[in-house]
Amino acid sequence: MKTITIDIETASVENLDACGVYRYAESGLFSLLLVSYSIDGGPVATVDIDNGDTLPDEILSALTDKSVIKKAFNVNFERVCLSVYLRRNYPDLLNFDDAVGNYIDSESWQCDMIHSRYLGMMSSLDGMGKLLRLKEKKMDEGKELIRYFCTPHEQKNGDLLFHDKSDAPKKWKKFVEYNRRDVEVELKIQRLLSEMPVPDFIWEEFYIDQRINDRGILVDTGFAEKAVELDSNVKKELFPKLKELTGLDNPNSPAQMKDWLMRQGIEADSLDKKSMPGLLATAPDDVKEVLMLYQQLSKSSVSKYHTMLGASCEDGRARGMFSFYGANRTGRFAGRLIQLQNLPQNHLDDLAEIKGLIMSGDLDSVKERFEDIPDVLSQLIRTAFIPPEGKKFIVAEFSAIEARVISWLAGETWRMEAFANGEDIYCACAAKMFGVPVEKNGVNGHLRQKGKIAELACGYGGSIGAIKAMGGTELNLTDDELYSLVEDWRKTSPNIVKLWSDVQSVAVKVITDQSSMTFGKLRFSYEIGILFIELPSGRRLAYVRPKVEKDDNGKTIITYEGIGDKKKWVRLKTYGAKLVENITQSVARDLLLHSMAAMKDMDIVGHVHDEVIVEYDPDTSVEQVCHLMEQTPDWAEGLLLRADGYECEFYMKQ
Repeated sequence: MKTITIDIETASVENLDACGVYRYAESGLFSLLLVSYSIDGGPVATVDIDNGDTLPDEILSALTDKSVIKKAFNVNFERVCLSVYLRRNYPDLLNFDDAVGNYIDSESWQCDMIHSRYLGMMSSLDGMGKLLRLKEKKMDEGKELIRYFCTPHEQKNGDLLFHDKSDAPKKWKKFVEYNRRDVEVELKIQRLLSEMPVPDFIWEEFYIDQRINDRGILVDTGFAEKAVELDSNVKKELFPKLKELTGLDNPNSPAQMKDWLMRQGIEADSLDKKSMPGLLATAPDDVKEVLMLYQQLSKSSVSKYHTMLGASCEDGRARGMFSFYGANRTGRFAGRLIQLQNLPQNHLDDLAEIKGLIMSGDLDSVKERFEDIPDVLSQLIRTAFIPPEGKKFIVAEFSAIEARVISWLAGETWRMEAFANGEDIYCACAAKMFGVPVEKNGVNGHLRQKGKIAELACGYGGSIGAIKAMGGTELNLTDDELYSLVEDWRKTSPNIVKLWSDVQSVAVKVITDQSSMTFGKLRFSYEIGILFIELPSGRRLAYVRPKVEKDDNGKTIITYEGIGDKKKWVRLKTYGAKLVENITQSVARDLLLHSMAAMKDMDIVGHVHDEVIVEYDPDTSVEQVCHLMEQTPDWAEGLLLRADGYECEFYMKQ
């Protein structure tokens, strides 16, 4: 036996989408219903666990045997659920050395969904079946069958009840067929994708991800509960006050509020946080009061606290927050559940003091000290993540990683020299753009902000629109002046601008000729209907069924098939600067994974973009973590890395 392909059906009282698989499987009413499997691509067998059947000994043994590769379309779900099943029924097959040891070791598991994502394809079994035009398709009845057998349908005498085989024998037979069919579809997908295998080092990265998800991060549940309580009390006070001021039935309704504002002579296309500063700046005092109250009432960040509580397992740790290869174009992680990458920033002083005040239960004092309680609670969300007693967090982050990577890729010498000299890249950029010395909080310090905005907005072909989106409107410059910023930036970075056009030209030629070409540190190739861009790390970006076309303005563009904004499979557009953005962010991602691999002896509990969160014993230092992050891999010779970090008693941004 070399491989097993597995698909399972389960039942639980927990909502999988809301709490994640770890909390879902931990439920006392979790049960394993069906297991279908294929050994070495052979015939599919199904075990009806709910009917009293048991898994064969060879399968039980294989689940924890590292020499046998286990495959599934969403390995994390199968592995975690089967871990809980073994823990309850065959505990001798698992060890319990630490939190990670509570689950089957991930190192012998390979995920077909990751394989699909690596090739720029769909993230669902059904989607892959349609994309590859398989005869063997996922059964359409699946959702209804899962709803019928896998979720509780009523409550009787306080007990949650589930349908079983006896309630609907024909449906159960169909359910068994559905479970078996999924394995058959997976096998077909595996055969079709086998010509384009996932490199072994990607699986090694996946195992790092799985260990982080298995470990989880401790939630200060007491504080989260207090935050939810305080938010509820505040909004109970705000709602009637806002109702009184506006006369609206539901002043929290954007439509009703826009209509009310219109009657006050103010037209508002949007009431989101980006639009609110402009509205507040021009509104009369009475309307301003309404808008400020509306802003507080509509703030939804407290929902993060609810999610934390819902995702926390019995030991208080939230698990399953990271989706490996969640971004098809770059291979970056996607957030799940709490989504660390979307947490509000904290700008409050004395976070510990404010958090303690809320924990004390003295809510009146909190209300007296702060006018905008929802905003305070938003800024405190990060602090709800804590290390266990006797440990602390080390938070370390790459410095200006994308700027360093794109400078290295393009060979922009002055930038590399600035990094080598430890200069602030925004000051260096401004000095280059305006031809004068620029120092942060010093000589010509006012120009740094212009340099910063231009640097963040223009690196991937951005123009006036990007400048404005990055805060350029706050500079009070005309469109002509903003355009000058764009031109000044491009003149200072000619190699980066050239990189955009060169990458475009190479990609167009490779697609047109269906050939391959090495360009600088990259290799482009057209294989089996896919444009591949091989990165310095050896990892490849994939663009499915690419074409060279003309846009409405007659410009040459590249189109390809991929997942669009609405998670639909559509034809997408790209161009040189956008490809450079994908490449740059991808290399930054590879550097992060290289660093995380170097930290194999440390307990990483989270990561956000270019930042890692390490749960550590007192003998680990910030310098140790940063040193590991600054080690340039062999494939990135000449790239200068820098990491900065700090230690903290709860998660925060310094």
